[in-house]
Amino acid sequence: MEAASSSQCSYSYEEYKETADWLLSQTENRPKVAIICGSGLGGLAGMLDDKNVFPYRDIPRFPTSTVVGHEGQLVFGKLNGHECVCMQGRFHFYEGYNIHTVTYPVRVFFLLGVEILIVTNAAGGLNGSYSVGDIMLIKDHINMPGFAGQNPLCGHNEPRFGVRFPCMSDAYDRELRALAKKTAEEHGCGSFLQEGVYCMLAGPTYETVAECRALQKLGADAVGMSTVPEVVVARHCGLRVLGLSLITNKVVIDYDSSEKANHEEVLKTTKHRATDLQRLVSQLISKL
Repeated sequence: MEAASSSQCSYSYEEYKETADWLLSQTENRPKVAIICGSGLGGLAGMLDDKNVFPYRDIPRFPTSTVVGHEGQLVFGKLNGHECVCMQGRFHFYEGYNIHTVTYPVRVFFLLGVEILIVTNAAGGLNGSYSVGDIMLIKDHINMPGFAGQNPLCGHNEPRFGVRFPCMSDAYDRELRALAKKTAEEHGCGSFLQEGVYCMLAGPTYETVAECRALQKLGADAVGMSTVPEVVVARHCGLRVLGLSLITNKVVIDYDSSEKANHEEVLKTTKHRATDLQRLVSQLISKL
């Protein structure tokens, strides 16, 4: 599927349902949990048993992923006995997709019967106490594209998905966060588990020094280029959400620094800590 033009404002309920019905006809899996895998974190899908794999290009109306570190396939299967569906690769605003295309899969998941959405991403650390390799539980977000009018709920509201004005003060499920903390402590991940606020910027450029300083003043602990649109749509649909950011680099806040953020370093760090994140998510799902 080509990147949607900005004039394509939204999709109809019937279009989402066409995709969901096709997937339901192709697999016997009926997942209650959906996992969106961020850059370099697609290994989560590799942990599934009894897998059914669907390349995005084969799924009706589905977008395609164009970013290195995003495999671009939907994987159904069982994780610790629980039926799940994993997105190996997400879609981003900076790829040229409009905000409705970026979030297209979330409403499809809702129509599949999914009740819990787990979102993962690679993020830059804004909080000075964070270390590269930390895992941050997202307790809240700052939607910078939303400030500029790029909200996936703009346009016609489809009441079969949710209400016109959904609440976002409880976007990240408190009980799921508590369960994640307990699971992390039980499995030796507590020492590098943080909890904080994720800020989304549109990308694809990494942040300037002045932007990073401004985001710190706004109260952001980590910054990235994804996740928030999917969370907004998930909450509109009534899904419970758990968000996890892998801190892959420290942002540059000093003009004299010679450090530079780059995607290769992000993927390298992700590879180092991905096993711990996968284990945490796997053990968490076993307790749901």
